[in-house]
Amino acid sequence: MKELSDHLNGKSEHTLGLFRHFIAEYKKLGVISIHPTKSMIAIAGKTNVAYITRLGKDFMDVTFPFDQPYNDNLCFKKIAQVPGQQQYNHHFRMMRPEDINKEVRTYMKLALKNNS
Repeated sequence: MKELSDHLNGKSEHTLGLFRHFIAEYKKLGVISIHPTKSMIAIAGKTNVAYITRLGKDFMDVTFPFDQPYNDNLCFKKIAQVPGQQQYNHHFRMMRPEDINKEVRTYMKLALKNNS
């Protein structure tokens, strides 16, 4: 199993700050745990509610899986259905701490709520 430090080593202080901020904001919404995998970092309530799929030089990509598309939003750069499944991955790019705004928190809460 991959360690969290393996994902975070060598990342810029800016990106590490984004990661810490995202986790802190999620913890304000409910109990979560962090599960590093080979290729991403899963954020879980009872099951996985979000996936940090990329830690870039100055950004962080997060995917929220939902059972329907939420097309009426300003925060997701892409929504894609998983082939053969009733799952829609909503792709969010965080570049600044302020990107976790009221709209994003609404979807973060929804992911946790759907998870319970």
